[in-house]
Amino acid sequence: MRAGAFIRRFTAGDGREVIIRTPEWNDLDDMLEFINSLVEEEAMIAANQKQTRESEIEWLARNLANLEKGIHIAVVAEVDGRMVANCEVNPRPGRMSHVGSLGISVKDGYRGIGIGQELMREAERHAVAMGLGSLLLEVFSINERAIHVYEKMGYRKIGVIPGGVKYRGEYVDAVSMYKRIAG
Repeated sequence: MRAGAFIRRFTAGDGREVIIRTPEWNDLDDMLEFINSLVEEEAMIAANQKQTRESEIEWLARNLANLEKGIHIAVVAEVDGRMVANCEVNPRPGRMSHVGSLGISVKDGYRGIGIGQELMREAERHAVAMGLGSLLLEVFSINERAIHVYEKMGYRKIGVIPGGVKYRGEYVDAVSMYKRIAG
């Protein structure tokens, strides 16, 4: 995958035009605002602290380098010139290198209109091309909406880490989900 490569466009459930592409350096400010808005709203993601511009530069540099090397998958959704969602797949190491860990986040105001599903489909397609055979993801057990979407996409629950997430001062189970994507 190349940084900034156009993949395709589609119309979201609310009629907005969405561009799916790979991330690029020009996304830095959008990505910083994106992650910090998710942290601020206390979205059900692993991150719980706002990022600095410096930390975001380091993160983006590492991810773009790995994208160019073909050892990382990243796709973003853009609406009206702004990045509103991202999906990444990182292959696991060693004897588990045929398994990828998938992560996805969608900005408030853009959820429930099909953007996340389209990004996941695109990431899965690239994961198969990379030689991955299965994908794993983790989701907060209280995130019923996301679990429903993942099940609709063909993921199935394979385990639970009791109290695996601390969210809003409470311990919440982390649900592991799996999907066979090839072979």
